[in-house]
This record gives sequence, C-alpha cells and structure tokens, in this order.
Amino acid sequence: MLNPHPTPSLLTLRKKAFITGDNGTDYDCGNPTLFQSHNTLAFPFKPHRNARSQCHTGNSSCQIKALANESRTTTVITTINLKVVVTIRLTVGGVLSNLSLMRALDDINDLLGKSLLLELVAAEIDPDTGLKKDTVKDYAHRTSQNANDITYLAEFKVPTDFGSVGAILIENEHHKEVFVESVVIEGPSTGPITVSCNSWVHSKFDNPEKRAFFVDKVSCVPSETPSGLKPLREKELAILQGEGAAEVPREKKDRIYDYDMYNDLGDPDKDPDLARPVLGTKDHPYPRRCKTGRPRSKSDPLSELRSNEVYVPRDEAFSEVKNLTFNTKTVFSVLKAVVPSLETTIIDKELGFPYFTAIESLFNEGVNLPQLDDNGFLGNILPRLLKSLEDTKNKILLFETPEMIDRDKFGWIRDEEFGRQTLAGLNPLSITLVKEWPLISKLDPMVYGPPESVITKEIVDRQIRGFCTLEEAIENKKLYILDYHDIFLPYVHKVREQKNLKTTLYGSRTLMYLTTTGTLRPLAIELVRPPKDNKPQWKRVFTPCWDATGMWLWKLAKVHVLAHDSGYHQLVSHWLRTHCCTEPYIIATNRQLSKMHPIHNLLHPHFRYTMEINALAREALINSGGIIESCFSPGKYSIELSSVAYDQLWRFDQEALPADLIARRGNPISPGQAGESTPPYPVLPERLPHLTRTSWRVYHTMPSFSEEIIIMVFPINRLFSI
Repeated sequence: MLNPHPTPSLLTLRKKAFITGDNGTDYDCGNPTLFQSHNTLAFPFKPHRNARSQCHTGNSSCQIKALANESRTTTVITTINLKVVVTIRLTVGGVLSNLSLMRALDDINDLLGKSLLLELVAAEIDPDTGLKKDTVKDYAHRTSQNANDITYLAEFKVPTDFGSVGAILIENEHHKEVFVESVVIEGPSTGPITVSCNSWVHSKFDNPEKRAFFVDKVSCVPSETPSGLKPLREKELAILQGEGAAEVPREKKDRIYDYDMYNDLGDPDKDPDLARPVLGTKDHPYPRRCKTGRPRSKSDPLSELRSNEVYVPRDEAFSEVKNLTFNTKTVFSVLKAVVPSLETTIIDKELGFPYFTAIESLFNEGVNLPQLDDNGFLGNILPRLLKSLEDTKNKILLFETPEMIDRDKFGWIRDEEFGRQTLAGLNPLSITLVKEWPLISKLDPMVYGPPESVITKEIVDRQIRGFCTLEEAIENKKLYILDYHDIFLPYVHKVREQKNLKTTLYGSRTLMYLTTTGTLRPLAIELVRPPKDNKPQWKRVFTPCWDATGMWLWKLAKVHVLAHDSGYHQLVSHWLRTHCCTEPYIIATNRQLSKMHPIHNLLHPHFRYTMEINALAREALINSGGIIESCFSPGKYSIELSSVAYDQLWRFDQEALPADLIARRGNPISPGQAGESTPPYPVLPERLPHLTRTSWRVYHTMPSFSEEIIIMVFPINRLFSI
C-alpha cells in the first residue's frame, strides 16, 4: 500500500534538536530548498533530491543522524562537516605569556580541548518562523604552535539547511585576553572562507559577552544586512557606543568609543601653575577626543584628573611591534640620559646656545654621555633612536648632520634656501597668494593697534624694480606671503611674560616674489608687537641689504620667521590637522559604522594607531609642563594657540588636495561654488534640515556619499564645537 503521506526528501526535526543555540529551543530545519542563501556569503549548500542519495559510507562530509522522540518516531537530518581554524598571535601580555596559577589553569583547558568556544551564526533567519536560526557550537582545541602563532581547530556538523555562515561568536575560556588574528572556515563545497579578526578577545572571566566577528564577504550597508545578522550588527554598535556602560574610568579591556573635550592637559592638583583651559568650549573651540571616564580634578572641577595611563579602546592600542618603536617610557629614558649631557654643552642656561658654533659642535664634536652598559636597556636603545653613537672610551653622541648643511655650511641662512624651504621644507602648508593690497589685520585695532601693515608699496617696488610693479605682481600671481600676524599677535605679551621659559614672540608677515626661474625670493619681513602699558604698537620691516648691520638684522628676522614656521608646523599643520582633527572621525566611524560597512573597511587602515599616538601625546607631549611646552616658543600657550588656529583657519572642505592648494592660490572654495578643478557641489536637500552649517560643508565635500552615510559618519554636533 502506498503511504498517503510520503516522507519528504529532507526530513525535519519535530520536538528535540541535535544542535541548539543560546536559547536552547528546538531546531526547525524548515523547507529544504531554503538553505540556499540569497546573499551567498559562505558555503551555499546545494539541495539534493533525497537524503539517501546524499550520503555514502566511508569518510563522508555528509551524515544522517536519527533521534527517537516521545512517540517513538524517527527523525533524520542531514549534516555537513566544517572545519574552523583559529589563529592566535603569541603576545607579551596575552595568554601563555607568564608563569602563574592562571597560566596553569589555561594550559589544562588547552589539554582538555576547551580553550575557545565557537558559535557559527547563520546569515539568514528561518523563513518559516521568522526567527533567527540556532547557532552551532563547538570547542576549539589547540593543534600547533610556531614562533609567532598558536593554531586552534574546531569541527562542526552543520545542518544542510543552516544556510550561509555570516558570523562567528568567540568565547575566550582562558583567564587572559588573546589576540585573534583570523578564523578560516573550510567546507566541502567551496574554498576557505576567511574572517579577518585582528582583535583582542577578552576573557569570559572579565566579561561574559561573546565577541562577534563577521565573515569578510559580508560587506554591506545597513539596509542590505542579511536578516540573521541585523540584531548582531546593532548589538555590536551598541557595545562600541558604550550603551548601558557605567560612568566609571574605562578599563584596558573596554572597547567603548565616546566623546569628551580636551580637559586633561593641565594638572592643577599638582601645581596651580600647571592648570590649563579646557579646549572644546565656546571660548576655545577644539575637536573632540576619546572619553576616558576619569574623575574630575579636586582643585578644578572642569578638568579631568590625570593618571599614569590614558585609556584608548582596546583595539586602538599599539601592536607589540609598533610599541617597541614608540614607547613613552623608552623615550623618557633616552631623554633622561641625553638632556643632561646636552645641558653641559651650553655655557649659560638662561641664554640657550651662546653662539652658532655651539650648535655646530653637536654635529662635529658630539656630546659626552654618561657611561652606559653596552648590554643594558639604554645601551641597546640609544643607537637606534639617536642615529649616530660613536663607541669610544666615553660614549659620544653625534647628531646627524643635515644634508644641506653638509653641502654648504651657511646654506641654511641664504635667501635662496629660505625661499626653497618655504615649499620644500618642514611646513609647505602656510604660504598663500597675495590677493589684495594693502595687507590689513583682522584683529581689533583698539586692542592690537593700527591694522595696516608697514610693508608699503614703495618697499615692494624697490625690491622688485626692473621686473614689474606691485600691481603687476599681484595681477600675475607673483606675490606670496607667510602670514603669522593675526594668529601670534594676541599671544606676544603672554609669551614674553613667562618666567620659566626664556623666549620671545612677534606677529610676523613675510613677503616673497616668484621669479622667472620658478624660485621664491624673500622681499620683506615685518615683525610686530601689540601695545601695552601705555606703550604704542611696535612694528618694523626688514629687507635684504648690503651694510653689515642691516644684513645681520635681516638674518635675525629670518630666524624669527623660521621659528614661527616650525612652531606653526608642529602645533597646527602636524598636531592639529593631522592627529587631533582625525580623532573625532575615528570615534564617529566606530560608533556609527559597523565593521561590516564598506566605508569602515576603507577608513580603518588610515586610522590605525592614531588614537594611541594622540593619547601618548596627551600623556607626555602636549600636556602642561610637557615636551612641547618646554621646547616651543609659545611655552604654556602652545596648545591653546592651536585652538585659535582651529577656530580661525580650519575648514573640512579645504583639508585635502587639491582644495587646499586652490584656496591658498586665490580660488577659495565656497559653498555652492565649484573651485578650480573641483566638481560642483550638490544642492543641500530639504529632507536634511537637521544638518548644521558645518555639516552642510561636510555633505558638500562628499557628494558621492549617500545621505545615510553622511548622517552616520559625521554627527557634526558631537564632533565639533560650533
């Protein structure tokens, strides 16, 4: 007799499951035709006509399992074997790195094959129930080890209607964190599927939450996320945003990205003179940094209490290779050995280097260093950091002679080299085209004196006589300027009044002429001091001349400009524009863009290590009493001065080539107007009324981005002080 209810080609489970997920519910395989993933993310298993033809004897990757339920009926499912290989990097601070009780327990776990608990996550939900499919679990056991890595292996039996693997969950059973480099899933129907992790996975004893990693092939915007991965994607972002996290100091294991102001540069609890203003307020606009959660200072409630280490999200920390080349303690140790020796070369500490030959002696005579053990820490690290260390009876430190000085001892002070370094030197980002005449300051004349420059038409005409007139030079775009007048002038008297730093400062303007040979020739330098204590504004112009006094005054004026230029480079061009302004975008990217997002994958290599470098800078370089304040002319006002530059000069749409070059050459990019060689800006759509003026500029500089990406990547009201 024919069975009126024939058995389907792939039988389904009824009450009991062979493989359960986190919720422990029964597994329903559903329609056998639905295990083909629409996304084709990994292992697109093909259905077969019947279970019998699908399985064979011997070493088969396909098996049939049976289970007797309460009514004594037999249920059969078909499974496919998958191998998962996890690669763990051996690290100094991670697992298997120390001799302790915890290490012994971890070794036992490795022997028992319970080091890492892995769970495979289906890319799609169950089409019949509309619920997520249960994960497939297995422990990974240690299989091999080499000089750098440890390999773990797990073997899964996955139902054929499980569909594509979209992600993997990892629970670290060790007592210490591990650095997971990659996970490779190997199956019978396709090649290996890679999950690039490159991330620290915390111990379950520190945090019971499993870490989620998405298959590399799953790269999509939120609207295209496979249905089975949407909750996981949202959960990961919530963790990175610190949702539900307590307001306590962040710990090393945390992965929270949040915003805060620069309120941790000062140390008023240690010394009132070390107090510094909070950067990021209305009075001192500044980009945001990563929030550390440290408590407030006792003597200044607006400032954050300093600590020995500055928090960064765990995966933003240096790798061990990077850490060996950029280590704060290493730098401090070297400076401790070198700086006292440098000080012995200076006759009068109040005057600095007393004459030029004292500087030259650093290159040709060197500096005596204290006796160091050749096999010790400093003996090994000094030669690598300081380039040239001569092995003699006494250690002699020889600074590397600049190539230009090696060719021409006095080349650095010549007008030709001065003009060349404006473009090819340390800071080629400040020179701009002169677009109008006369040169006028934008500062308040009631506070800073008359705004007109004393570089007059007569002075310029005298310098370029025989070539052209001033009007012709401006019309033909031959006149360029280094303008450090308005940004430095408000700080001139503040800098001069510092008692612990013998330095000086001027507001300066340097005018240059583009010759027919394509070189820049300096024409005039103006140095300015604002009025104070009933003394009027002081300003003077210096020009190239032939008499001895005028010649040396011209050289000294150029030295002042070089000091302004190098200081501006480090404080603004380098620190502010390169490091500081990048950090809020790193925070926003990790808070708003999942690692599945293609834009995240595009930006991540460029962001790597920036937050750690910035944290180390706040710890030892730009902090009150740090290296920057000790070495740079503005002293304790150095970083505050970079805030002024951020407020007056920084624009997102002029931070990249060619927009920066176009703006400085005389074709500034304005909203709604296309610059030279720049595609037209789109019209701001009415459906984005919540975007601010600054975010409007951001939107216009990225016309190829969708509105969703703009809103996600740039929450401008959080990133900037507007």
